[in-house]
Amino acid sequence: MGKVVTSASMSLDGFVAHDDNDPGRLFDWYEAGDVEVRTASEPAAFHLTETSADYWRSFIGELGCLVVGRLLFDITDGWSGVHPLGVPFVVLTHEAPTDWAHAHTGNAHFVTDGIESAVAKARELAGDKTVAVAAGTVAGQALAAGLVDDVAIDLVPVVLGTGHAYFAEVDAAAVKLGDPTVIVPSTRVTHMVFPVER
Repeated sequence: MGKVVTSASMSLDGFVAHDDNDPGRLFDWYEAGDVEVRTASEPAAFHLTETSADYWRSFIGELGCLVVGRLLFDITDGWSGVHPLGVPFVVLTHEAPTDWAHAHTGNAHFVTDGIESAVAKARELAGDKTVAVAAGTVAGQALAAGLVDDVAIDLVPVVLGTGHAYFAEVDAAAVKLGDPTVIVPSTRVTHMVFPVER
């Protein structure tokens, strides 16, 4: 069984998006280099540095499924049924949509009975691969429930001041992280991975 990892681009002051959900300059590193990295959402592509591209390919190569919240699903319209990372995704929501135009793709799975069920469904879909949990409320819930193995941060040298925190609604006293197992400095970003201590 693969790991459960939270992952996001984060500002120096701990935010993953502005209050209006715009990531702003947090995604600048996706266009900081000359290495084209294709996504499953044709014709989209990133242009990463060689260092970031190597890190990205390693992460994506292990990825089997995503867990996201309803807010992210609604903002992106569920990526029109095809996530850019090319994996199925589980949406944790109070109520599944009944008229979503892209339901026919079969890539979105809706779970309404809590984070434990959402991660369990994602593990089933991922098989032996990694489950990635989106930052925000869902990541906070997964961490609080003891479901997260690693916290991955793409630390971007910007300060947002306010916005959506990497971990929302989590008891800070319950968060215990070990020393980083990965530190990869690159242009406009430093990639880091911290193990969760239980």
